[in-house]
Amino acid sequence: MICIKIINSYRTVVAIADSELIGKKFEEGRFQLDVKENFYKGEKEYSEEDALNLIRDMKKEDATFNIVGEKAVNLAIKAGIIETESFGKIQGVPFTLVLL
Repeated sequence: MICIKIINSYRTVVAIADSELIGKKFEEGRFQLDVKENFYKGEKEYSEEDALNLIRDMKKEDATFNIVGEKAVNLAIKAGIIETESFGKIQGVPFTLVLL
């Protein structure tokens, strides 16, 4: 399952994370990836198909995406918002930030 939270501020932010990563913190050297529940966990969890459809819809809205996790990054690739291998990893966990 995938967690998605849509945050409306001066620009729409779409936070996407693999549900099993919620609440975990990853550190590698001086880098840290904190998958905070209050930022990434929305009102419900999505199947991969529903998440893919939502990502494609939000792509049309000129949104910013924060993406964490193997499944989430793969969905972003399928949705066409990132290229293969255009993400970083901390402790083996892939992540990326997309500004459209």
